[in-house]
Amino acid sequence: MTSPRVHEARELIAELDRYLDRLYPPDRNYLLDVEALCAPEVAFFVARCGDAAAGCGAVRRLKDGSAEIKRMYVRPQYRGQGVGREILLALERHAQAVGATLIVLETGVSQPEALAFYARHQYVRREHYGEYRDDPTSVFYEKRIGPPAS
Repeated sequence: MTSPRVHEARELIAELDRYLDRLYPPDRNYLLDVEALCAPEVAFFVARCGDAAAGCGAVRRLKDGSAEIKRMYVRPQYRGQGVGREILLALERHAQAVGATLIVLETGVSQPEALAFYARHQYVRREHYGEYRDDPTSVFYEKRIGPPAS
């Protein structure tokens, strides 16, 4: 885990914000800012390739005991090298470790790579949840996970 307040994490978050701002109007971006990512129920991870920060992701424990993936991002030059898979696995392991048996997420219709990525990793579409509204630009996924290995 990494603090979202460190410089390289802030850079990744800012890059992701700029990317999403080009795709969706502000009221359709469900972003957690740096301070929200520092909440006790959130774990934030940065993936590295050598000395470079290649991507990030967060997992947030929800009040119902499930976990939500937030802020998944891999810099373009590192895509296709398994960085996203490693981030996702770290998030899933953390969710299991805190007792979640269901992981949920929201992504957008204008991100076909993300849609294919989650489907490839056994995430299935579901209805909207939590604070999200039924929005034609949003796609919601879930994945059941087992208890942590003992």
